[in-house]
Amino acid sequence: METVLQQSLFPEDTVTTIAPRSNGGANKLDFNDRHFHDWYRFVLSFPAHLVREYVTRFGLNEDDIILDPFCGTGTTLVEAKLHGIPSIGIEANTMAHFACSVKVDWDIDPDGLIEHADAIARRAKKIIAAEGCCPPFRTLPEESFNLLLEGSISPLPLHKSLVLLNQIKKSESACCKRHELLAFAKSLVSPVSNLHFGPEVGVQRVKKDDAPVIESWLAEVEKIAADLRKTKYCNTPATVHHADARQLTALLPPQSISAVFTSPPYPNEKDYTRTTRLESVVLGFIKNKEALRALKKSLLRSNTRNVYKGDDDDEWVAEHTGIQALATEIEKRRIALGKTSGFERQYGKVTKLYFGGMARHLAELRPFLRPGAYLGYVVGDQASYLQVMIRTGQLLADIAQSLGYRVAGIDLFRTRFATATRQQMREEVVVLQWPGGQ
Repeated sequence: METVLQQSLFPEDTVTTIAPRSNGGANKLDFNDRHFHDWYRFVLSFPAHLVREYVTRFGLNEDDIILDPFCGTGTTLVEAKLHGIPSIGIEANTMAHFACSVKVDWDIDPDGLIEHADAIARRAKKIIAAEGCCPPFRTLPEESFNLLLEGSISPLPLHKSLVLLNQIKKSESACCKRHELLAFAKSLVSPVSNLHFGPEVGVQRVKKDDAPVIESWLAEVEKIAADLRKTKYCNTPATVHHADARQLTALLPPQSISAVFTSPPYPNEKDYTRTTRLESVVLGFIKNKEALRALKKSLLRSNTRNVYKGDDDDEWVAEHTGIQALATEIEKRRIALGKTSGFERQYGKVTKLYFGGMARHLAELRPFLRPGAYLGYVVGDQASYLQVMIRTGQLLADIAQSLGYRVAGIDLFRTRFATATRQQMREEVVVLQWPGGQ
């Protein structure tokens, strides 16, 4: 494939030679990649340099469209826009969809953003000073507050955050509001909250009695403005759909997609809604248990916390002997170990639902791919279910092949050490090609 990656909009940051990366550094965001990407991102997001590598290998240019059907906080879309390549993202998580859509919206005056944010900050500081720093504090409605991880934010920082949020939402400047809200979400998680990220999200043992809420928010707004000043406006289109990647029919024009690069959830016990729970609740994207349940039902079934009665994605792999054997092995191990909790009883089921959901996604995707389109899926081996090894990449490649895709290769991205199994687990890029036809 011809290498046609265009020069970045940050030419002074362009590196013409890439030093070999350590295994630990392969998944980290490079210092020069912080523009736009660092406005807000998942802790486990794949790095921008990986997107660039495959954009180059796939030979993409401004006449192509790259799709990320599990776009998360937008690494693929931001990187595509930086290099003049049109892109489309699909994301079911409301907070992640919001973040991605803001990160590819560069049509805003950075100086106007700073001026507007300063005015909001002054008003919020006056209110906080008038209300004092002693209880009773502002807080969330009980049904919303109960959705948070216990201790994830202390009373006074939450009080200050709600004052600031109210002033942002009351603003009449629609052009600044979304960027200000994203900066709020970023600062809320760190340094305002008590959260820490492992790979798992957790709560710090020592809680913060207070935090520089407004100052932290203004710092994030300034970062956004600084990036916008350097790029000015880029008219390369980037569209983000709030939707389920298993239901694509109404979202994409036929045979419009030149390439796919994405990282779907892995089959494990990570509840991905926990990663964004604090900001999702405080911003009002999730207000109660019913809204949380609806969100989980819109996601690919990758953990037992989002398995529901009536799920039928497993029917897509009912004839796949490897996946059926894997689910049977997990269930046999569960019985042998005497594991009887409700979640443990779902381990075999969620494995079939996960791969069935991916089969459904790949089948739905076919009419929208141009003949010859390349696809890259970043996935990892897992042993979360009673230490039964799940070779995610190999199984995904096998499913894709059964649906008419050509398997172009399975590239090792990196390995990571799993403490439970004491093994090095592979993270891979499954590279597929769509030959055309059905």
